[in-house]
Amino acid sequence: MLSRRFILGGAGALAASAIAGRSRAEFRPSPRYPDPAVQALDPSFNKYIVFFAAVERIATGETRYTEGPVWFGDGRYLVWSDIPNNRMLKWDEATGIVSVFREPANYANGNTRDRQGRLITAEHGRRVTRTEYDGSITVLIDAFEGKPLNSPNDVVVASDDAIWFTDPPFGISGHYAGNQAKAELPNNVYRLDARTGRATVVADDVAAPNGLCFAPDEKKMYIVDSFSRPVSIRVYDVVGNGTRLANGRVFFTCGEGEAPDGIRCDVDGNLWCAYGAVKEGMDGILVLSPEGRPIGRVALPERAANLCFGGPKRNRLFMVTGRAVYALFVNTQGALGG
Repeated sequence: MLSRRFILGGAGALAASAIAGRSRAEFRPSPRYPDPAVQALDPSFNKYIVFFAAVERIATGETRYTEGPVWFGDGRYLVWSDIPNNRMLKWDEATGIVSVFREPANYANGNTRDRQGRLITAEHGRRVTRTEYDGSITVLIDAFEGKPLNSPNDVVVASDDAIWFTDPPFGISGHYAGNQAKAELPNNVYRLDARTGRATVVADDVAAPNGLCFAPDEKKMYIVDSFSRPVSIRVYDVVGNGTRLANGRVFFTCGEGEAPDGIRCDVDGNLWCAYGAVKEGMDGILVLSPEGRPIGRVALPERAANLCFGGPKRNRLFMVTGRAVYALFVNTQGALGG
């Protein structure tokens, strides 16, 4: 278990907000409803706001850069990655206690669960793994065409059990979030067939593929391109009976100095994007309509890295930033597979 200084949820978060000293990452819970941090940029977003719900900080402390939240409803806990510290952490909903889930974690980044409930992890240690029911780890893929993967970043599982993941070079660019190495493959997006174990390149036109997710009906896939200038989110049609991508185009173009990271869809097809910016006031979650129009945002005191929907009804949004985990009840549900 981590030290008490790390376990800040509920009353702990309130106490932390009163500590002397001001920083960009300081969090002050809203004393009133509705929470002004939840903002409608378009009237269509109002129906997703829960009037008596506010942003909560459920964990903070001795982390360096958190990523990849995933909800385990059968155990009522959240798991996420702390990449530079080479570990995964766990927050227990019943007690509010944060503990170490896995250490070392091969510089785990993105996480999701397959349709059988097993944990699937994209690791900067150049592989994608599955955690079996007994806790053992199965390496699903660590190379393509005889060359090691770059540093798998984010991952989703389709309804046919195929695993889709992005493979940019972020984790091998230095020794902070992985082990420095030379990339031997292009920055591809892959599909790993669950039945054959065969991997195929589904997108090779993204400069640096980062977060990804399916639309609720799995007819479209969204992919963040972190190296496009300006940074953008691309969208593709899913074709070939769910095995290929086609017709790639820009879905959303970010403002100067702004960038999304992890993304997830709700059941209405809105895209919830973990967002960060150089300028003040844009950090948090940006919500885009299925047409690519900004309709809402959740303001956070620091850059958001990733997010997931969880809770018993998949209506609680969990958001991870560089050093903390936040949560917010919303009036929608997360689409399956994210």
